Amino acid sequence: MDTLVSAVAQFLPILVPVAAAAIWLTLPRREKAGLAVQAVLAVVVVMALIQLAAGLHSDPRPFVVDPTVRPLFAHPADNGFPSDHTALAATVALLVMLYRRMLGAVLLSASVIAGAARVAAHVHHAQDIIGALLIAVVAVAVVSAG
Repeated sequence: MDTLVSAVAQFLPILVPVAAAAIWLTLPRREKAGLAVQAVLAVVVVMALIQLAAGLHSDPRPFVVDPTVRPLFAHPADNGFPSDHTALAATVALLVMLYRRMLGAVLLSASVIAGAARVAAHVHHAQDIIGALLIAVVAVAVVSAG
C-alpha cells in the first residue's frame, strides 16, 4: 500500500498537466489560444501566491514535527505550506474546467487525490493541501476574470 500511496503522491501531480495538454490538443484553435494564455498567466499568479503564502505561514512537514514519522519517499525538510504540487495540479485542472467542465472535474479530483496521498505519505499536513486548493482557486479566478 505504501508503494501505491508513494506513486500517487509523486506522479499524479505530473499526470494532471500531461492530461491537460492532451485535452488542449483537442480544443478548437480559439479555445487553444485562450487556454494557453490563461495557463501562462495562472502559473505566474499561482507561483507568486505560493511564495506569498509560504512567507506568511510556516508549517513544518510531518516528519520534521515528529521524527518517528518516516516519509514514504525522500523529501526536503522545508516548509510544507502550501503544497506546490497540489496547487499547480489544481490550477491546471481548474483551467481545463473552464473549457471542458467534466474533464476538468476529473483532473481536479485527481489533484485532490494527489494531495491526500501526499498527506498519507507524510510529506504534508491537511492544511497544506487545503491552502494549495484555495490558492489554485484564487489564481484561476484572477486570470479568468479579465
